[in-house]
Amino acid sequence: MDDVRVLQLLPLIADVSSSGEVLWLFHEVVAGLGADEGVFLSCLRDDATRTSFRSMWACDPAWAAEYASHRWFEHDPWLRYASSNAEPIRSSELACSSNEEVDFTHAAAQHGFTSALIAPAPSPVGLSRVGVLCLGSVDPSRFDRENFPMVRVLARALAMELHHWIAISMREELLQGVRLTDADLQLLHHEAAGHSSKVIGAAMNLEAKTIDCRFQRLNAKLGAPDRRTAVRIARLYGIL
Repeated sequence: MDDVRVLQLLPLIADVSSSGEVLWLFHEVVAGLGADEGVFLSCLRDDATRTSFRSMWACDPAWAAEYASHRWFEHDPWLRYASSNAEPIRSSELACSSNEEVDFTHAAAQHGFTSALIAPAPSPVGLSRVGVLCLGSVDPSRFDRENFPMVRVLARALAMELHHWIAISMREELLQGVRLTDADLQLLHHEAAGHSSKVIGAAMNLEAKTIDCRFQRLNAKLGAPDRRTAVRIARLYGIL
């Protein structure tokens, strides 16, 4: 493990602007940590029916293709662990809860994850956004060595940096995609504070019915059925 190089590269992730740059850094840090493979998954649940996945793959491309085609995210014990835990863990310490999860671990092992270190990336919005870093090795004892405490700490740092980068990327995509204005953001802040249309109208020198109409347009931009949901979506994407 080259911890000096890893410590040099980690701070650079926050400042890169393109996915290509952050993926290169990801590959370099994975190698610096002495792992053979690396995957980072970010899961964002807008509501009970809508789930969005973002991922970075520093591994065999065939594993990325198989993960998607087999919908392994529905039976991924590592993602499940990250949904309710914050501490990094070895895959050998994590019990599978179904036959599908057993099948997942066998498939992962065929693509370089014979042993793995799972590092969750906790989010301030709780279970609505989950991030997890998976470092893999063909060596069954790779993460049982004496340098594991340092690898564990640096893996946690990498997970948080990647999670933050993806969150910022998703925020910018939403802002640009739906073209939220400063007035839209002002409305969201008022709603988040619990202000009524009458109170918001008084603050913006507008009638309450005008505020209601503006919220209707804002809700349509965000694909939200109501104002409260619009605020929740804005919080999930880091706009508020």
